[in-house]
Amino acid sequence: MRVVPRRYGPTGGPHKAYFRGMLDRYRAKQPGASLGSLFLYSLARRSANLFYRIFYRIRVEGAEHVPAAGSVIIASNHQSNFDPPAIASSIDHRNLDFIAKVELFKPPLSWLIRGLNSIPVRGSAADTASIKEVITRLEQGRATLIFPEGSRTTDGQIKEFQRGVMLLVKRAAAPVLPCAIEGPFAAWPRGGKVKLFSGIRFRVKFGKPIPHAELMALGNDGALERLRTEIQALHEQIRAGGPPVPGG
Repeated sequence: MRVVPRRYGPTGGPHKAYFRGMLDRYRAKQPGASLGSLFLYSLARRSANLFYRIFYRIRVEGAEHVPAAGSVIIASNHQSNFDPPAIASSIDHRNLDFIAKVELFKPPLSWLIRGLNSIPVRGSAADTASIKEVITRLEQGRATLIFPEGSRTTDGQIKEFQRGVMLLVKRAAAPVLPCAIEGPFAAWPRGGKVKLFSGIRFRVKFGKPIPHAELMALGNDGALERLRTEIQALHEQIRAGGPPVPGG
């Protein structure tokens, strides 16, 4: 009996098609990013997730509300330098872009910060060049994490939001997804030392995306207050479940 070789056509066989599909799904997490950047982000996300699970028993709620595709701004309260990696590592189906103070873009870690999709901001939430870069990335269908307070809390409470945030929200024309985090302030407060073996627990909670048109209909002040109210509510829900210390 003659065996006829199986032909797969121009795709080059099922294995090539499989890897091509896997690569497409990988790129979809962050449109426009290089493979090197995607690989570095994946490695950092997995490492951060393991770190927070081991030392802070991180628990995440509502990550499914983060859209799998399309532009979105994730807005969170800001407790600690732990916040960006803790929130980013809580989402496995999207890669995030970040906005970071320009002072952080110095050797020896500048290459790492840039490689992890960070955009330098020069002293103000209304930095025009930074906003343009964020909008460019959002137009590619990416997701960006912002902290409307502008800086880390000094007492664990949510501060007033900076008005400059609305310049970005208005021009980006992307939905905004509220998020709250609790625990990092106790683990690494501003000006304090990192506490690893302390029993502190991290909690991250995502709300549902707010359509851009819905926010804009409230006006700048109303939209800013809506964001703060929703993030505050998420934060209070986390705290209602117990403090970020043993016994919570």
